[in-house]
Amino acid sequence: MSARPIEADRGLSLRMFMTGLALVLLYAIVVTVLIRLGVSTVVVLVIAAALLFSQYYFSDKIAMFSMRAHEVTPAQEPRLHQIVDRLCALSGMAKPRVGVAEIDLPNAFATGRNPNHAVICATRGLMRRLDDEELEAVLAHELSHVAHRDVAVMTIASGVGMLAGLVSRIAMWGAMLGGGGRSRDGENLVLLEMLTWLVSLVIYVIAYLLTMALSRYRELAADRSGAILIGKPSVLASALVHVSGDLGRIPRTDLRHAEGMNAFFFAPALAGGTAAAIFSTHPSLERRLEQLSRLERQMNA
Repeated sequence: MSARPIEADRGLSLRMFMTGLALVLLYAIVVTVLIRLGVSTVVVLVIAAALLFSQYYFSDKIAMFSMRAHEVTPAQEPRLHQIVDRLCALSGMAKPRVGVAEIDLPNAFATGRNPNHAVICATRGLMRRLDDEELEAVLAHELSHVAHRDVAVMTIASGVGMLAGLVSRIAMWGAMLGGGGRSRDGENLVLLEMLTWLVSLVIYVIAYLLTMALSRYRELAADRSGAILIGKPSVLASALVHVSGDLGRIPRTDLRHAEGMNAFFFAPALAGGTAAAIFSTHPSLERRLEQLSRLERQMNA
């Protein structure tokens, strides 16, 4: 079996670089505001760095725990391992760890800080609903995320908004309870609180929009790479339609339990209904199917 390495997606690489650069600038803005407010930036930076490191280093464990997933051996899940083995042989990639989430929600995700610490996980619901060919297509999509190294970038990017809110709250309470608060009157304290909340809101919104834009593009990139790897875009399209249709029949209350992992799923558990496209974690189903249909025509030309 000749290997077909998953090629780097230049568009995705550029977007990850630009997103990372923008997030660094957002951090710089937060730090500048803190310095101007007279808050000790050392404490804030230490806390922010610790949270970022924890989220990056333990991202696979956090994701697996949140989805009630566990690693499985070839003896426990031979079907799943055989598919991953075949995909790794096709792509020439080292085999990631394989996991199963014990939930009926039909989906899959990849997590881990780099290809050497990656996990590809399928839910029990996905394995029950798809045949081997469709399951292989979905796992090829997830393996593409590992090859593109976009999982770690998404993990860090998704935490920036949270950190911005935390840093802003630390700034407010530090000013109110620390030495700075003794030199300001009540009116200035109110203004300070309003300013810190405003900074938190603005940074959160910008970071969120950047993360969602990157998330939508990385899904299209993984669709394309996964379809090329298996050589059957139509099968990936079939799996996408199958999973999306079955997700529509899952009770909304059950879907909300997985909402925190939405950006990392093969298909969104919650599509957002009438929400604007810029707030979506995934491109529309129509756009994904259109890309796969176009790719199918190109490969069969």
